Amino acid sequence: MKKCFTLILLLLCCSLSVFSQADTTQKIIPGRKNSAEQKDKPYVILISADGFRYDYARKYKAEHLLQLSNDGVKAVSMVPSFPSVTFPNHYSIATGLYPSHEGLVNNSFYDRKLHRFYSYKGKTATDSIWYGGTPLWVLAEQQHMVTASFYWVGSEAPIKGIYPTYYYEYNDKIAIKQRIQTVVNWLKLPPESRPHLITFYFPEVDRQGHKHGPNSPEVAGAVHFVDSSVYELTKAVKTTGLNINFVFVSDHGMTGIDNDHPISMPASVDTSKFMVSGDGVLVELYAKNPDNIQKAYEDLKKDSKDKGYQVYLRVNIPSRFHYSKADDRYNRIGDILLIPGWPKVFNLHNRKIDPGEHGYDPTVVKDMHATFYAWGPAFKPHTQISAFPNVDIFPLLSAILGLNYSFKVDGTKQLVHEALLKQ
Repeated sequence: MKKCFTLILLLLCCSLSVFSQADTTQKIIPGRKNSAEQKDKPYVILISADGFRYDYARKYKAEHLLQLSNDGVKAVSMVPSFPSVTFPNHYSIATGLYPSHEGLVNNSFYDRKLHRFYSYKGKTATDSIWYGGTPLWVLAEQQHMVTASFYWVGSEAPIKGIYPTYYYEYNDKIAIKQRIQTVVNWLKLPPESRPHLITFYFPEVDRQGHKHGPNSPEVAGAVHFVDSSVYELTKAVKTTGLNINFVFVSDHGMTGIDNDHPISMPASVDTSKFMVSGDGVLVELYAKNPDNIQKAYEDLKKDSKDKGYQVYLRVNIPSRFHYSKADDRYNRIGDILLIPGWPKVFNLHNRKIDPGEHGYDPTVVKDMHATFYAWGPAFKPHTQISAFPNVDIFPLLSAILGLNYSFKVDGTKQLVHEALLKQ
């Protein structure tokens, strides 16, 4: 326990030490106001702790999160969309759409129509052309409800021409105390300017999970950092006098892998005929000429025997993935998919492989499952619910905020009925 406390202090100190070096400028879209109809609507703070596995709070005795979730609604787990990686799942939570339907089919991928690669690390992450669907903050702003974002995938791009009214460019340098105070400042604005939806993001647990594995003291320290920070956030928000709804989620879980015996680039992959995207737990091959697909697929099927991975064509991947050619609205899924079975991973570029990873099929690897806790005036008290898909978050938050939508999403209203007091 003493070691965990030391790690929490270290994380806080690191955050404070780089604060002065960061670009901490808040972006504000002028002229936005809550309409008269929206001013009296509820308030929601949507918190994501990246890589916060479904069992971490219990495993590492995150006392504040356990208490807050016991007071409200907690799910056995939340099931991420495939692939269970960060950018697709954050955007699926925000849009209610599977990755194949909202456009972000992986953290990096190729678009056949644009003839360009997307990368979460590049400038493409702020280009609206990559983002389909209607994320919650866009839906709200379209209906004259003010929103704010202290980071969320897609919030830095003008999706449908719209940013949140208040937002920050992601820099991972702003101290947690400053971030909490910013949320309080937003909630103390006059009713016409006050955001009703606020998104908030923690990267620490995922980072330590990759670097040290899910069973490490470093992950324990990161979990306690998030636990303490959420508690401080709830205390600070109480000073506003507003009755706020909190939804605490994660994008995916984390598992230990066999990083000593990775799968190298299959000999049958001809890079003169295919563009290769991805690594680790999902490799996608994009054919430069469609005539080469079938032969390569057959060769890879032979190569994959006893090597710990499966090979699929985009046209025959199992329906549970929601990742087939029929699902691929933006023509971005690879022609051939190479998917290792847990705990195997690919290493195509002779990189250093960390002991923690995610991205596996969540219907097979339970460690991929994410967290869902919620508390506040909209939620049933002392309620536990079964596992559910993360695309159900969009209908839930739309219901709390009183936002209407007529377009089709993949999420259902099952969570609305199970988690909310009568609307």
